[in-house]
Amino acid sequence: MKVSKKVAGVEYAIRDIVSAARDIEQQGESVDYLNIGDPVQFGYQPPENVKQALIDAVNKGNNFYTQSEGLPELLDAIAQKENSKGLSIGPENILVTNGVSEGLDMVISSIVEEGDEVLLPGPYYPPYASYVRLHGGKPIEFAVDLKNSRPDIDDIKAKISSKTVAICLISPNNPTGLIFDEKSLKQIVDIANEHNFYLICDEIYDKIVFDQEFTGIGKAAGDSPVIILNGFSKVHLMSGWRIGYIAFNDSKELDSIRENLPKLARVRISTNLPVQYAALESLRGPQDYITKFVSEIKTNRDYVVKRLNAMNNISCSNPQGAFYAFPKIENNRFASDKEFVLELLRQKGVLTVHGSGFGAQYGSGHFRVVYLPNMEILESAMNKIEDFVR
Repeated sequence: MKVSKKVAGVEYAIRDIVSAARDIEQQGESVDYLNIGDPVQFGYQPPENVKQALIDAVNKGNNFYTQSEGLPELLDAIAQKENSKGLSIGPENILVTNGVSEGLDMVISSIVEEGDEVLLPGPYYPPYASYVRLHGGKPIEFAVDLKNSRPDIDDIKAKISSKTVAICLISPNNPTGLIFDEKSLKQIVDIANEHNFYLICDEIYDKIVFDQEFTGIGKAAGDSPVIILNGFSKVHLMSGWRIGYIAFNDSKELDSIRENLPKLARVRISTNLPVQYAALESLRGPQDYITKFVSEIKTNRDYVVKRLNAMNNISCSNPQGAFYAFPKIENNRFASDKEFVLELLRQKGVLTVHGSGFGAQYGSGHFRVVYLPNMEILESAMNKIEDFVR
């Protein structure tokens, strides 16, 4: 029977690669999983007050459909958070979603029609390209200087066409961990304003930063058509609970999407209500667990980057945020970065993700490592990778 051609462009390398690891495990071999950026799978958990808020919501009977835009108290708390990062908006500019992925799908489906182009930072998080293709558009990668953590403004300008409708940013970036500074953000905001583009910025790792202050797009936005995506999976350690949000800047240019996108929220009824109470508590309650979490993974980052840069034919820029390293494979003797990753898995039982899964133009020749596991696992994995590349 017929299957829509649109799904052919949907890829998710981070999870697609897992099937190869399962084949290895079925042969009785163990695998070190360094592929998925899920803190909870590596032992981190939401704090007790957040867990209790979820339990209390269930026990108090808050198990019904809430309003499609989200729990009013949570909308207000999210607006306060985003305003602390530079915006000046009210709760009417927030829409709660089932994770950032649903929010991204809603935004892309609201602005992309057949043949439209969306500019993505190369390399980029795979669902961005997949959702653009799914809705009939074409993802266009622009260059990013990995050493200096700056977007190539000239390359962005060169890749603008009459079909371009939006620029997407991910800061801190997945897979590179790079963070754009305020100057770079302002340059991109200016481009969006000049050409009347949407500017979509994913800031889900906004508090997972190591060596510098994080600058949110809100500080550079002014009254520009900026849409922020964020959620509770990473910083707030609530990955399996699937809750995120869309924040619209207070811009007249966004009036139409602000009116129409919520129709998609109504069609899917609402987001999980008990989890919204937990998310509210995660914003209002103590934040010290975040500091502890970030401190621990900074130690992991320092170790992993040092080990990678000491290996033959491997070079790695220093991630400034998130929990990913994106080393480059020098003089790769395999046919591709994907074959490198598969051979590393077959020979050493270490699962990473091929860089081309994050965009063929700028991701190829790299692989992504997640440094969330404990130091014992990381040390073992680094030893195996070092032996493999040697």
